[in-house]
Amino acid sequence: MSKIIDSIIAKAKTLGKTIVLAEGDEPRTVKAAQIITEQGIAKIILLADEEQLKAKYQGVDFGGMQIVNPATADIEEFANELYELRKAKGMTLEQARVEMRKNLNYGAMMTRKGLADGMVAGAINSTGNVLKSGLTIVKTKPGTKTVSSVFLMSFEGTPYKDKDIMVFGDCAVNIDPTAEQLADIAISSTATAKALAGIDEPKVAMLSFSTKGSAKHANVDKVVEATRLVQERAPEIEVDGDLQVDAAIVPSVGQLKAPGSKVAGQANVFIFPSLEAGNIGYKLTQRFSGAEAIGPICQGFAKPVNDLSRGCVSEDIVAVVAITAVQASQN
Repeated sequence: MSKIIDSIIAKAKTLGKTIVLAEGDEPRTVKAAQIITEQGIAKIILLADEEQLKAKYQGVDFGGMQIVNPATADIEEFANELYELRKAKGMTLEQARVEMRKNLNYGAMMTRKGLADGMVAGAINSTGNVLKSGLTIVKTKPGTKTVSSVFLMSFEGTPYKDKDIMVFGDCAVNIDPTAEQLADIAISSTATAKALAGIDEPKVAMLSFSTKGSAKHANVDKVVEATRLVQERAPEIEVDGDLQVDAAIVPSVGQLKAPGSKVAGQANVFIFPSLEAGNIGYKLTQRFSGAEAIGPICQGFAKPVNDLSRGCVSEDIVAVVAITAVQASQN
């Protein structure tokens, strides 16, 4: 694992957080849970049928893990809470009971109620379903209406070592964010940069195909308005936009195109104007520089919920659990 993941795991070990793994009988998840428990990275709750789980994985020591089966658990308190959350949308109490038998919803409710500090899933569930459970039950944190994602771009071992680590958002969730959503993404990404990437002084570039009005278009106006909203809502954040990528990262270009900017030429947090740009941007960076792309890491939830790639390996799950534990310490 990279140095950044090693440092996140080391931090997680000091926190004693409890993370619920909603896909508790999935093989990679079980292996990861064993590693996490043995290394003391977090306390683990597996959502699974305990008898079937132990029969299926006879060589695994489940000591130190909590195993809960949503299919047989007492769900009345959880169902009532979900009903109160969703009755205005037409949900009945009986429908809430049905929903609470589903692992993703049960894990999200455990997180909402403080029985777990965060939830990780996605090894066998789609991103859409994981995020839906989080949005429906855990909700967004106060002050933001937007759940988004970032990639930590680690340049360790590349010719770009002096860049160390950068944060790219949003590259996985919001297709065409509004100015208000871009502002939410920027504020959340700044917090993530501090908590996970070890960036003590985030410098946030609101990216565009224009620098300081060099082009006129509604898409540029959106970025300019998003920058203004960040400055208004979080004046402590060093942010500037609209900035082209070269103006954001090359000091000489930044001085030429945005003289006097505290961000231009020095940016380490990059907010892309659309999912299209973000997804292309992080993959180009990853492939051309050899940087490691760590993520996507979800942000903006009241308590952390993180999604896995369905192609993940156990080591990936270990890393995401550690990330989730550290995020939980920031709430």
